[in-house]
Amino acid sequence: MRLDDKVAIVTGSGRGLGRAYAEALAAAGAGVVVNDIDGDAASETVDAIVGAGGRAVAEVCAVGTAESADALVRRAVAEFGRLDVMCTNAGALRDRTLGKVTDEEFDLVVNSHVRGTFTCGRAAAARFREQGGGGRLILVGSPAGQYGSFGQTAYSASKAAIIAMVRVWSIELAKAEVTVNAIVPIALTRMAATIPNLTEVVAQVEAGAPVPPELRRRGIGTVQDVAPLVVFLASADSAGITGQYFGFGGDKFAIWGHPKEEFVTYREGGWTADQLATDFAGFSEHLQSHLPPGR
Repeated sequence: MRLDDKVAIVTGSGRGLGRAYAEALAAAGAGVVVNDIDGDAASETVDAIVGAGGRAVAEVCAVGTAESADALVRRAVAEFGRLDVMCTNAGALRDRTLGKVTDEEFDLVVNSHVRGTFTCGRAAAARFREQGGGGRLILVGSPAGQYGSFGQTAYSASKAAIIAMVRVWSIELAKAEVTVNAIVPIALTRMAATIPNLTEVVAQVEAGAPVPPELRRRGIGTVQDVAPLVVFLASADSAGITGQYFGFGGDKFAIWGHPKEEFVTYREGGWTADQLATDFAGFSEHLQSHLPPGR
């Protein structure tokens, strides 16, 4: 699959999943703006891409402000003449349980993920409309935003908000032929290394060992395993796909469902609290577990 005439921005692409996305897009022929708050990491990614024969430049800034988003788009246009793909991968992580997370930590995580996705998506959409011919918004979710994750109030809330943006933007931008989808990746990253039962595996994989087959079957692999989905969603082959969220990792591909009412009933005149208490015995069989599968 080739993207020779495409230009992409990947936020948070100095390392980890973002770097894998940027390298895969460049390997397919796209010009890539590598973004990170760490200038050295961004430069290393650019050097790796250029050294492999690709096209890339670094734009060092923290996402979140309109100024940063506009600067990223301007850099893409100045260096490569256009913009076709915005992949909003950047975001901070501050794991704390509810009683311990501070206002400052919550704001940092939400600002980087939610506001960063919003401002970058808005800036890219404006450029797509100006150019004509459509575009691709590839937002990055997380299983934490789908199921929730212990100790990740801010992160889970942010990733859930990003999925909501997919629903709204895919409708709003349809006439402009802009597709909006989210990937829900799982990979053995530095973040995964903080999970006790994965710490040793991450170290082994970083040392060159293969990912155990049982983990790959569960959808847990390397960052490179996730990158092909980004390339596909950036391509012309995905033109009819929008408003979706795709789980991807290891040997697993999944399509997440949209929210829907699980059970509906009616009572003429409505309910009192006492009537609800009486009727709820019949409702409770429709309640869903709040735990992820296998928990």
